[in-house]
Amino acid sequence: MTAPDQAVRAAAARSPNLEVLAERARTCTACPELVASRTHVVPGVVPAGARLLVLGEAPGAQEDETGLPFVGKSGQLLDQLLGEVGVSRAEVGVLNTLKCRPPGNRPPTRTESRTCRGWTERQLTLAAPQVVVALGLCAARWFLGPTSLTAVRGRLHEQGGYRVLPTYHPSAAIRFGPNGEPRRLLREDLALAAELTL
Repeated sequence: MTAPDQAVRAAAARSPNLEVLAERARTCTACPELVASRTHVVPGVVPAGARLLVLGEAPGAQEDETGLPFVGKSGQLLDQLLGEVGVSRAEVGVLNTLKCRPPGNRPPTRTESRTCRGWTERQLTLAAPQVVVALGLCAARWFLGPTSLTAVRGRLHEQGGYRVLPTYHPSAAIRFGPNGEPRRLLREDLALAAELTL
């Protein structure tokens, strides 16, 4: 474990609640390239008592501008699909594996993912959701290690004390259009998550 990894884990571990953790994450300087290019750290939002949590990959441009998770096109679709299955976004925890937007929306590097992991692990511990929906391959691998989305999607996996439901990221549903399979399966998986957290 590198010194930045240890520093993040120590700061996260000393955070007694989600609010303190978010404040500490906002001042993180562990990844120099991300610090240099970001506008805001996006720690995420976890309402009190949230039984359902969704975990994405990393903030995009609009999230970096606002400091809030899933507020762009993917977030709008997520809100819509949650509403269709009877869940209000206000009841759902929304996090990303990475708290800063990678330059040019590139995928997170292994080093960045490893360094930022301490924040997300502590958030999950403090939030204690009943079900975590892992949106996309990056989030699925964050929990399950090397895998393919088709191998794990749509089924609950017990991992690290959490019930994890991997599914498509809303951006995939957008790419394939309103009648594409990713959108249909994402909605189906969100409906299952809603049933499991009633």
